[in-house]
Amino acid sequence: MRTCSSLLTAILLALALLNPSQAAEKAAAPAAASSVKVELVDINSATETQLKALPGIGDAYAAKIIAGRPYAKKDQLKAKNIIPAATYDKIQAQIIARQK
Repeated sequence: MRTCSSLLTAILLALALLNPSQAAEKAAAPAAASSVKVELVDINSATETQLKALPGIGDAYAAKIIAGRPYAKKDQLKAKNIIPAATYDKIQAQIIARQK
């Protein structure tokens, strides 16, 4: 059993040494992802297409969001039963309710 484990360790080490750039890319990926700024969708002015790009928002919910405007706060989508709480939880970090 120990020989098998040692062999596996040696193979993994050899693979890492053969392609060090791939290992470096994987290590740098989380840092790059965290520096990406997410553009918030304004529920008071977004088009139907922009709303439908949000997870869980289709034709019906996009239409309900537009019909319920304006919103003072984004959590009114949930409070006014425009969308279900589970859907709101998925999108809350991606939306904002800007005031004009």
